[in-house]
Amino acid sequence: MSAAPVYPVFLRLDGAPVVIVGGGPVAASKLDGLLAAGARVTIVSPTLDRGCRRPDVTWVARGFVDADLDDARFVIAAAPPAVNRAVAAAAAARNLFVNAVDDRASATAYLGGVVRRGDVTIAISTGGAAPALAGLLREAVAALLPDDLDAWLATAVALRAELRGTDVPLAERRDRLFAALCAARQGGSA
Repeated sequence: MSAAPVYPVFLRLDGAPVVIVGGGPVAASKLDGLLAAGARVTIVSPTLDRGCRRPDVTWVARGFVDADLDDARFVIAAAPPAVNRAVAAAAAARNLFVNAVDDRASATAYLGGVVRRGDVTIAISTGGAAPALAGLLREAVAALLPDDLDAWLATAVALRAELRGTDVPLAERRDRLFAALCAARQGGSA
């Protein structure tokens, strides 16, 4: 069951062209995250689900051709398996990462379960092996996170700025951050 380990990464897609091949409900489920990240999304599909019809999404109303990926930065294949394999091959030829939905063998990128609290983002992956488990883990982690995580981030940012350029060792900086977060949680100061 184990595949090669994955390297977790967060992509900056602001203004970047992203292609989704497939226009059904699975494609629609990917749009909110991509658009929130500022991606310029083009969907290539002969048909388009109502959830994909958005003013900020370009629809190419036909089947996939390799050239659809020529200017893409990231690709999502949300089509039938044979189409996903063709998309994966075209992406590999262009050195692009592709998330082939429910087709682990064709994917070179896996989308995880994501929890967002303000500017804090946590993603959970099973390496494409069990997306439903990633979803359940996402819900469990979300339930554990404090509501004031943005305040935690503000504390961390302020302490980082205060310590930048000092000789305080990294390990001690983490200890200071922990102390500052504990103090903030108790309503005091570090």
